[in-house]
Amino acid sequence: MKFVTVKHQGKELPGVLKPKESAVYFLRDVLGEDAPNSLLSFIQGNEVPTGKESEIGADEKSGFNGDVIEKIRGYISDTKNTPVLLDQCEMLAPIPRPLRNIICLGMNYQDHVKELKGDDGRPRPIPKVPVYFGKMASEIIGTGGVIELHEEVTNSVDYEVELAAIIGKSGRDIPIEKAFDHIFGYTIMNDVTARDLQSRHQQFIRGKSLDTFTAMGPTILHRDFIKTPVRLDLSCEINGELRQSSNTKNFIFDLPYIISDLSRGTTLQAGDIIATGTPGGVGKGFTPPKYLKSGDRVVCEIESIGTLWNKVAKRG
Repeated sequence: MKFVTVKHQGKELPGVLKPKESAVYFLRDVLGEDAPNSLLSFIQGNEVPTGKESEIGADEKSGFNGDVIEKIRGYISDTKNTPVLLDQCEMLAPIPRPLRNIICLGMNYQDHVKELKGDDGRPRPIPKVPVYFGKMASEIIGTGGVIELHEEVTNSVDYEVELAAIIGKSGRDIPIEKAFDHIFGYTIMNDVTARDLQSRHQQFIRGKSLDTFTAMGPTILHRDFIKTPVRLDLSCEINGELRQSSNTKNFIFDLPYIISDLSRGTTLQAGDIIATGTPGGVGKGFTPPKYLKSGDRVVCEIESIGTLWNKVAKRG
């Protein structure tokens, strides 16, 4: 089951894709007066507090209201219900305005660590603990959106394909063995980065947070449709040239560890987005670097989730 956000007849609407993915069922039609006005509200509104699962028909594994998932499943399987063709809609990021800063992991693939040498030119050591940072994104662009180069502040705009997990059940001090129970689903993120700003400021948030520097989508794939542990191929092409190709099995720190570690003393909230890091092949890793330029087409793909593509252009 793939959740999306689209713009249709001037309105921003959450929905679920028809199984063959050519059309969308709007949640307002599926759920009636109980329908939320965004996927973020849908995720938050159907979160099941610990201990309440048996009372409201929840999926005990995910802490998410199982009744609403079954209602959606039944609606889209009924041939009497007609979806709207995607050709009549504009695809947006599944969560265009996030709950708070996106939680990101840096250097979570060994080949990426090796290609990003330190300022002294020497190889970086493999991290012994996760490298976390926040990425501000007041509005996330979706597939087909434009990545702006911001030439007034940077000349080294880079790409990073990443698997992002969406939290569906809030929690703190989550045991590793319960971590997957807190995930709602998965999506693709392009963690666009200004490498010069990243280096100049000696931390990540400035170079990661320019407008349009977070692309996400096209869907959130519900957790029930991904086997655990998560083993997904992911790739990034620039103008048809394959730059990144790996599998999430190559994480240095896997998702259960990340979720458990992040939640130690900190409450993860339903709707939080966790980006899990990028593999080797980023523009900075080439000699000379292959940074993005105006007119480029960036295509990020993750097995089972879909394809996220964006054009690159000069600002305004």
